[in-house]
Amino acid sequence: MALKTGIVGLPNVGKSTLFNALVENSTAEAANYPFCTIEPNSGIVPVPDDRLQALATISGTTNIVPTTCEFVDIAGLVKGAADGAGLGNKFLANIRECDAVVHVVRCFDDDNVIHVDGKVDPLEDIAVINFELALADLAQIERRLERLGKGRAKSNAEKEAEQGERDALAKLRVLLEDGKPARLASLTEDEWALVKDLMLLTAKPCVYAANVNEEDLADAGASNVHVKAVRKHAETEGSGVTIVSAQVESELIKLDPEERAEFLADLGADEGGLKSLIRNAYTQLNLQTYFTTGEKETRAWTIKRGFTAPQAAGVIHTDFEKGFIKAETVGYDEFIACEGFAGAKEKGVWRLEGKDYVVKEGDVLVFKFNV
Repeated sequence: MALKTGIVGLPNVGKSTLFNALVENSTAEAANYPFCTIEPNSGIVPVPDDRLQALATISGTTNIVPTTCEFVDIAGLVKGAADGAGLGNKFLANIRECDAVVHVVRCFDDDNVIHVDGKVDPLEDIAVINFELALADLAQIERRLERLGKGRAKSNAEKEAEQGERDALAKLRVLLEDGKPARLASLTEDEWALVKDLMLLTAKPCVYAANVNEEDLADAGASNVHVKAVRKHAETEGSGVTIVSAQVESELIKLDPEERAEFLADLGADEGGLKSLIRNAYTQLNLQTYFTTGEKETRAWTIKRGFTAPQAAGVIHTDFEKGFIKAETVGYDEFIACEGFAGAKEKGVWRLEGKDYVVKEGDVLVFKFNV
C-alpha cells in the first residue's frame, strides 16, 4: 500500500526544488522559470521511522525495510488549465493517478524569484488551482450524468444503481458549484463507491505545504502572515498544513543524518519536511504502520486504520489473509521495554489475536496461517 502523492502548485512556488530535496537522487530540473517540469517526475522514498532501527537492534536484524512513499512532481498549473491552458491537461491526467495531493504554496517574499502572477498571495494561488480542479471535476460529473441520462439500465437492480449514482453526483455538483471540494461531500460509503471510478481531483486528501524562508522554520511559520492565511483556509476544508522550506530541504540532502539534526536544531526546527509531509499525508488518508521483525528482516507495513489482522496480513501476501489463523501481537512500546517477544511473554503483554482484532498503530505482529 505504498502511498502515491502528487506535488502540485503554480509555477515557481518551489515544487521541483522540494521534489528534488525529498527524492534526493531525482533529476527533475528546478529552474527559475515556469513549466520547467515538462513531464511528471517520480521518485520512491523510504518513509522515515526511527522505530525500525530500535526493533532491528533487539531482533539482531541485518536487513531493515521501511515502507515507501512515491512523490510525483507534476507540471505547474495556471488559470485556464481545465480548458487546456499551459500544461493543464497533463497536470489533470497525472494527478488523477495519485492517492493524495501535496499542494505547495509560496509563503515567502523574494524579488529574485519570479511569481507567475507578479505578487505573493497564497490564498489567490490556492483559489486558482482549486478552481481549475473543481472545473475539471464538474466536467467529469456532467459527462457521466449525460451517459446515465441515456437510460441504458435494463434490470431493476441496474436502474436502482443508476439512480443512486445520479443522486451522489447531484450532491457533488452542488458542492463544487458552491466552490467547495468534493471531499467535503456527505456521501455514504456506498455512494462514494458508485463515483469512485471518476477519480475526482477535489475528492483526494490534500496537504498544503507552506514554503517559507528558513527563518520562519523556528516558530513553524507562526509569525508569517501568509502561513496564517493558509492554515485558516485549510481548516475550512479539513486539509492538513506542513511548514517546509524547499531551500533548506535542498541543503539537508547534502548532509549525513547527524549533521542534518544539528543543522535543523540550529534553525530551531524539530524535523525535516519529509517526515512532516508524510505524517500529514498518512493522517489525511487514514493510514497507519505495523511491523514485522526477526533475525532475517525488520519491516514496516502501511495499512488503513481499522484493518483487521487478516487484512493486515493480506498486505504481505493474499495467501496470508486467506489462510489466516492467529496473530502474535505486541505493541511497539511493550516490545522495546521487554526487549522482544520472549520478554513480552514473560511480562504478560504478548497476545494471540484472532480474525476480529483491529490492528493498532505500531503493533509488532507475527502471523500464523494455513497455505
